[in-house]
Amino acid sequence: MPEAEQAQQAQQPIKLLRTSESESLQKIRHTTSHVMAMAVQKLFPKAQVTIGPWTENGFYYDFDSPDAFTDKDLKKIRKEMIKIVNRKLPVTREEVSREEAKRRIEELGEPYKLEILDSISEPITLYHLGEQWWDLCAGPHLESTADLHPKAFALESVAGAYWRGDETKAQLQRIYGTAWETPEQLEEYQRRQEEALKRDHRKLGKELGLFIFADPVGPGLPLWTPKGTILRSQLEDYLKGEQTKRGYQGVVTPHLGKIDLFKISGHWQNYKEDMFPMMAESEEAAAAEQGFALKPMNCPFHIQIYKSELRSYKELPMRLAEFGTVYRYEQSGELGGLTRVRGFTVDDSHLFVTPEQLDDEFLKVVDLILSVFKSLQLSNFKARLSFRDPESDKYVGSDEAWDKAQNAIRRAVEKMDMNHFEGIGEAAFYGPKLDFIFEDALGREWQLGTVQVDYNLPERFELEYVAEDGSRQRPIMIHRAPFGSLERLIGILIEEYAGDFPLWLAPVQVRLLPVRDAHFDYVKEVAAKMREVGIRAEADTSGERLGKMIRNAEKQKIPVMSVVGDKEVEENTLSIRTRASGELGAIAISEVIEKLKNAIADHSNF
Repeated sequence: MPEAEQAQQAQQPIKLLRTSESESLQKIRHTTSHVMAMAVQKLFPKAQVTIGPWTENGFYYDFDSPDAFTDKDLKKIRKEMIKIVNRKLPVTREEVSREEAKRRIEELGEPYKLEILDSISEPITLYHLGEQWWDLCAGPHLESTADLHPKAFALESVAGAYWRGDETKAQLQRIYGTAWETPEQLEEYQRRQEEALKRDHRKLGKELGLFIFADPVGPGLPLWTPKGTILRSQLEDYLKGEQTKRGYQGVVTPHLGKIDLFKISGHWQNYKEDMFPMMAESEEAAAAEQGFALKPMNCPFHIQIYKSELRSYKELPMRLAEFGTVYRYEQSGELGGLTRVRGFTVDDSHLFVTPEQLDDEFLKVVDLILSVFKSLQLSNFKARLSFRDPESDKYVGSDEAWDKAQNAIRRAVEKMDMNHFEGIGEAAFYGPKLDFIFEDALGREWQLGTVQVDYNLPERFELEYVAEDGSRQRPIMIHRAPFGSLERLIGILIEEYAGDFPLWLAPVQVRLLPVRDAHFDYVKEVAAKMREVGIRAEADTSGERLGKMIRNAEKQKIPVMSVVGDKEVEENTLSIRTRASGELGAIAISEVIEKLKNAIADHSNF
């Protein structure tokens, strides 16, 4: 290969596929997880294996072991794995009867495997590594451990996990690992992981003073500092402004409601495990399920506002919007910073429309979401048509209603010529969705905005409107949330921007840095003028050395700063330095203020 071509290939970014996108990676990661489990049981004979699936970027295995695994143990396990790989053991599949599988498991004395056996259906398959080790597994696998590259896998961490995800059951140890086709892919993956640590919103959120978690309050319940509250408010005010332009009406609803409300909506029957426990006045009331619950969703409350009076077709579409806080009883082990919390605010809206209005209103909602993404500088996304799994019984409503709703979503994406794919089984229990999947700077995927078409809740709540001919008709609901969870969105934005927010979003937009104490009055006066016109400006009167003040402003990622000395005071100017454009030199104060106002209004840089 010519040197120029080799150099060109070397410069091309290494693409890292997800496991679900590559049959080769599925085999590699399945086989590597088995090699790891074999190595663990060789080094720790008392360890019992449970489950060991692949994840999108690797794999894990859960173990019940009297020995607490350490980072030092991970190094030992990896060395043993390399020995197994180098032995070039054949990986063979064996299909056995349920009785034979049970007999062999009982011989091993591994009760977890017996429980797994009871939960799986035929065919029962075992995968063997040579003649020394096997496990229940559906595959797929490589043909030999020799097909694994010993420099293309790594063990990453140890974490706690409950058997079957049930905190009342045994506490296990979960070893996470990753495996790739080539060492170069592993190296790129590890580089991205290091970058992810630098961008971690939990780390940056603390450094930038945006939010905290407090043990006395409880896990999964963030507390927003003044700066974090500014960030939230900017996002809320922006979307409220866009919604007002589009005819939305704001509403406010309580944080809890009667169980009867959630029974009508179906949440109590289909979503109870994710809700906080019922609050009842007595044991008798609790037994009769007469009580209250924190709301898991806002839609039943908006429905009550619609239903409070008989509506005319002339009032439709009715667009009710709320930044409503909802509550989900996530297990503590599943919580993760702002991206998985127990109390979060949804930019929720519910549109009540006639059948003739459905397609047009759906397209308008999608247009709003795309406008939001543009303002947030989020461009790398695709649309997922989240449809029901026809084989599942978790959904409510008739086949006809589901077909109508799914067809409406499909028509919309085809009309807008959007990059999309279907996600069977990803629908909500009451209706299909159009979900927007965003890929961040590190190649990770996140779900942001969502739109849902719902024929079922209007039926369950017996909603009506008076049609033009005087008849009573059933409206259709559109559920939509451009941001999704506000907490999740902010966590994603912190990592996408690496904490370096666009000017319009930054909690502090301008910081003025006086060279000497004699310049304090000037910078305080200028900062006050800026605040009067809505610019979030600070004057640093800490008395620190100039170099430290500059470093502090850079560490806080302030978009615009100005060093103020004698010359600036004499000439009534500011020497401007921005994170986006660098040094801009001395500019008259009036001009700086005007440019800042325009840039903030346009969501652009100074």
